[in-house]
Amino acid sequence: MSTQILKGLRVLDLSRMLSGPYCTMMLADHGAEVIKIEDKRGDTSRNNGPFRDDDPEHDWAGYFVSLNRNKKSVQLDLKSEAGKEAFRKLAASADVIVENFRPGVMDRLGLSYESLAETNPALVYAAIRGFGDPRTGDSPYGKWPSYDVVAQAMGGLMAVTGPDADTPTKVGPGIGDVFAGMMMSFGVMTALREAEATGKGQFLDVAMYDAMISLCERAVYLHDMTGEIPKPEGNGHPLLAPFGLFPTNDGSVALGIVDDSFWQVLATAMGKPELGTDPRYATRAARSGNATEVNGMVGDWTAQRSKADLTEILGGNVPFGPLNTIEDIFRDPHVAARKMLTHVPHPDPSRSPWTVAANPLRFGGHPPTAFASPPRLGEHTETFLNAAETPPMSDEEKRSLRGAFGTFATGVTVVTTRQKDGTPRGFTANSFSSVSLDPPLLLVCIAKSAFSCDTFAEADHFAVNILSEDQKAVSGLFASRAPDKFEQADWHPGYAEMPVLDGSLGSFVCERHKLVDAGDHLILIGLVKEHAKSDSQPLGYFGGSYFSIGLEEPLVNAAGAGGKVSIGAVMERDQKILLQKLPDGDFCVPHTVEGNSSLDRLTDMLKTKGLTAQLDYLYAIYSESETGHHGIYYHGTVSGNAPENMAYFELSELPLENIPSTAERSMLSRYRDEYKHGSFGIYQGDEASGLVHKVAGMHQSKH
Repeated sequence: MSTQILKGLRVLDLSRMLSGPYCTMMLADHGAEVIKIEDKRGDTSRNNGPFRDDDPEHDWAGYFVSLNRNKKSVQLDLKSEAGKEAFRKLAASADVIVENFRPGVMDRLGLSYESLAETNPALVYAAIRGFGDPRTGDSPYGKWPSYDVVAQAMGGLMAVTGPDADTPTKVGPGIGDVFAGMMMSFGVMTALREAEATGKGQFLDVAMYDAMISLCERAVYLHDMTGEIPKPEGNGHPLLAPFGLFPTNDGSVALGIVDDSFWQVLATAMGKPELGTDPRYATRAARSGNATEVNGMVGDWTAQRSKADLTEILGGNVPFGPLNTIEDIFRDPHVAARKMLTHVPHPDPSRSPWTVAANPLRFGGHPPTAFASPPRLGEHTETFLNAAETPPMSDEEKRSLRGAFGTFATGVTVVTTRQKDGTPRGFTANSFSSVSLDPPLLLVCIAKSAFSCDTFAEADHFAVNILSEDQKAVSGLFASRAPDKFEQADWHPGYAEMPVLDGSLGSFVCERHKLVDAGDHLILIGLVKEHAKSDSQPLGYFGGSYFSIGLEEPLVNAAGAGGKVSIGAVMERDQKILLQKLPDGDFCVPHTVEGNSSLDRLTDMLKTKGLTAQLDYLYAIYSESETGHHGIYYHGTVSGNAPENMAYFELSELPLENIPSTAERSMLSRYRDEYKHGSFGIYQGDEASGLVHKVAGMHQSKH
């Protein structure tokens, strides 16, 4: 039965036979989209049999059906340029590639992990080899081919399996393949977890030989601790008794008596309760020392009874189970209750389904669904190779989207941490949000292009400093790559020695909770360990510009001053400023006439002159002391050719000496200086002095 837990995960499966297909079967069974990449002959297992009597064409081998349910098939010739190009396109959007070729095959085809990762950095490339890949350890047997029997023999499994020391025996199922495939399915999910967090995939491999050594871990520690070379010991155990397979009058049963309490239960069931306390058998060590005698007594007792009788006597009381044939398994009520035999539908609905072993994993939150049919060779080639490609975004679409994103007004934060050597690091971020109150979680977005992205991705702790309106300079400082940021800023160490900026509106020191890859950003989620706040106004960010909260009152006062109010704008086009010509040859900032002022009237006035204005944010509020005139000026951009009574001027060539208004002259001078530094402030005052809400806060401005 299948779940959909891995829905959305795309896997390209180049593997054949058993090890790789078993790995991808595990993924497909739980919802991954597994696309088999096959040549014109198809996966070798398509021809391995067995075949049903209703399949005279031998299209559906049991070997293939069992391992390749829920998958799709694309036929490609990877030796042709067209086939390679088609594969590269598929790999560009894949999450995982699985292959079990010998080392170097994909490299010689020009389809190495390294070349594919150039286009898809998050790609997880999984290789199952007989003896591993040179990238992770160059085995002297690296170029040898290998199958299950070779892995079992070299990995030590056959050396400890068999009826006696002189008869090493291969384990029945292809465990050399299956265990390597199962290990790789775990490896794939492990690598995907990191790729989803960091956006960086990786190459990983498992050697079948290595997997068998891992499976035979008992032989390793026995040899290390005792110097012994473990040998086949039949169905018994070298350290435990009674433990193994015991005869019945119609087959065999398995017993695993480890705990002394279970030995006492078994002794009573045998009608000899005194054996439970007999010093020769009462303890695990005593029974091990008399293993031959103990196993003989138990075997003599079981041989007089049937499997059914022993099941009735011992089932549920001691570790016990009958030796089942596959016929027994088909009849077993446990197998039915657990739905461990399931059906795979035939692609031809008129034919009966196949019965296969179900996936043994059960997830409480995901009830299993029915398996899908295995694919015909190349069944989905047209679907995937001719799928319509999503065209890349045009520059205009990107600008439009960036503008839409800019409609979110946010606070401004500086995120800080320390390198492994203790050096403080930090940058300005505008994407920040609380996530959960219990547990207390928050998130911040980090651009992958950020100079310190890798440092934050690896850090165990970080701090989020929410800036106040008098910290615009701090924002500008940490938006730069200045090496001495922390020498210029005031800060102190907080929890886990994280840098906390003094004067922040709020600060949160966090322990890293999770890292999530999100396109060209990483999302860093933190568990709050320490926090603080202060009483001040926040620094805001909107439309690519900073703003301070609290300027509305002066603006309303100015607008309410009656008729002596005009609204103008400092407007830029290609680093040139638009100015309006006065009758006497002087210039002024374009503005509305007093008594008839509004933003709409300003933009309408410009529109009648063939100009389109985009006003971004408030730039200055002037009050002329002598005339009582109030001027409200916005910053913006403008498009269109200058009409007869207007002109564009380079910033360096502004005719300041020909601007009669002292207020406008000082404002344009300030704008020119701020433009050089890329940090703008909002002026509030008269033509001589006032306050600039700018980077380092509100400070006196003299003109």
